[in-house]
Amino acid sequence: MKIGIFANTPAQVHFYGNIIKELRKRGHETFLLARDYGETLDLLKESNTPHYLFSKPPASKYGKVGKFPLDVLKAFAYLKKCDVDFVTGFGAYDAYTSALLRVPSIVFTDSEFTVNAKSYTIQYKLSEPLIDAVITPEAFKQDLGPKQIRVKSYKELAYLHPNYYNPTDSIHELLGIPEGEDYTVLRFNAFDAVHDLGINGFDNNAKIQLVNTLKEYGHVFVSAEGPVPAELESYVLKAPKRRIHDILYYAKLLVTDTQTMATEAALLGTPTIRCNKFVGSNDMSNFTELEQKYHLMYNFNTATDSIHKATELIQLGGLKKEWGVKRKKLLAEKVDITEYMVSFFEDYSDKVII
Repeated sequence: MKIGIFANTPAQVHFYGNIIKELRKRGHETFLLARDYGETLDLLKESNTPHYLFSKPPASKYGKVGKFPLDVLKAFAYLKKCDVDFVTGFGAYDAYTSALLRVPSIVFTDSEFTVNAKSYTIQYKLSEPLIDAVITPEAFKQDLGPKQIRVKSYKELAYLHPNYYNPTDSIHELLGIPEGEDYTVLRFNAFDAVHDLGINGFDNNAKIQLVNTLKEYGHVFVSAEGPVPAELESYVLKAPKRRIHDILYYAKLLVTDTQTMATEAALLGTPTIRCNKFVGSNDMSNFTELEQKYHLMYNFNTATDSIHKATELIQLGGLKKEWGVKRKKLLAEKVDITEYMVSFFEDYSDKVII
């Protein structure tokens, strides 16, 4: 079979990486379409992954919406020549492209509508009639109807499951710090996506306070989607994008206002503090589950609470060992999402492709 695959963000590049490898190993053809967003292209270039650049979105949210039809037409023209059997992605671009191609659309999503409900709901409702199957984590709060398939996993396990990920322990050398010394990673989001309307995380004052507080207990490295305050430029992480998961694995602590990297660090057994305006009674189920069921993450919606918890945790010993036990419990209860997706594609192909 021939599959068109959309990777619009760095997380989606990671998600589809092993899926593409396994599909090709089984004799299937894949055609990866990428959007120039965040570190997406950096990851593809570092890993020498063949791809077609179908979108370079404007900086503004409204500019992204306005350019959407042109990006879909560009993707359609490319995949039409590839003669794909179906299309997969995380919704929107892939759903509309599949409709133009008149082939099935298989979507994976873990973005629930309980937070920033208007933006997420509009995006999904506009795409839903064009989607043939939508795969979500088991704990996904919304009932999306007969098209929904729930799976006991997270999208991040497509690349962080032990079947695929083994940490490389040369991190201290890579970071330029003495072997065995503790370090903390801070990750800051740009909050410039359409679904981030009205959402924010750490402001510049909080970012500076975080660094000044945590540097008293070890090394601090800052990873950011956008610019950082001038005072923090010397702390910016300078390492290949492909090594970020090794860096997270060996970190003593991650403090972040992002979504995906918070989940990644927690799944790697690193104590994680997440802070943004998504957090609250309507927070997404994966973050609630990681905090309340597996105790791998702390979620806050104020910088003050986050900094207080970070200061408390960074002074504790034995954190990594404790979190390693929690991680083993989670892995025993979740499935290999890469194997699941590949098998799903093959089964789906057998049923609908002549």
